[in-house]
Amino acid sequence: MVSMEEAVIARLERFGEHFEVLVDHALLEKYYSDGLEDFVDLFAIDTVFKDAKKGDKASEESMRKAFESADFAFVARFILDHGHVQLTTEKRRDLVEKKTKMVVSEIARNAVNPQTGTPHPPARIEAAMKEAGVHIDPFKPMEKQVAAVLDAIRPIIPIRFDKVKVAVKVAGVDYGRLYGDIAAMGSILKEEWLPNGCWVGLVEIPAGMQNDFYDMLNRKTKGAVETEIVK
Repeated sequence: MVSMEEAVIARLERFGEHFEVLVDHALLEKYYSDGLEDFVDLFAIDTVFKDAKKGDKASEESMRKAFESADFAFVARFILDHGHVQLTTEKRRDLVEKKTKMVVSEIARNAVNPQTGTPHPPARIEAAMKEAGVHIDPFKPMEKQVAAVLDAIRPIIPIRFDKVKVAVKVAGVDYGRLYGDIAAMGSILKEEWLPNGCWVGLVEIPAGMQNDFYDMLNRKTKGAVETEIVK
């Protein structure tokens, strides 16, 4: 449980009344994405305030009028789901920058320019986001923001999520050091051993990871690898 000094304020105005709870900003993303096993851990204190800085508690009467309940868990969840979290300018900037990098990385890994079939560099994606005026929510899960970002930047750069299938052929002696990395970067759809001892696999990877995938294969085999895009 976060201390009251380190907690941030989640605030909601409803029916002319102010309601606030003190929350741990570090746990908010988990709450919004997966939920929390112990919901109360999110709060510095199980109290709904009218003004948290002054320590003024919200009355049961005002909570019942606004929420038809004075139960802390019910009211606090409503505030989190419908209100907003107050952060210092510096803290919000730091959280937004961190989440922006996550969104850019996810798009760069999975998207390509459909006109050329090649990945977009992260810098190009980030520049398009700025030009489109994209606003990243520091607490909303990254996965739930990617689709909206793609819609926003598509008029600026040609982009789409795609996967490619790559046939990979390596010598048997390289198989052991490669297999884990190949499986981590994509899905092995087919595989077989050739009579000459070589391993051949059909691997499906996010289109934006092609360069990283080829770099890994060449680095670990010292160039002794054959690849081919399979349509």
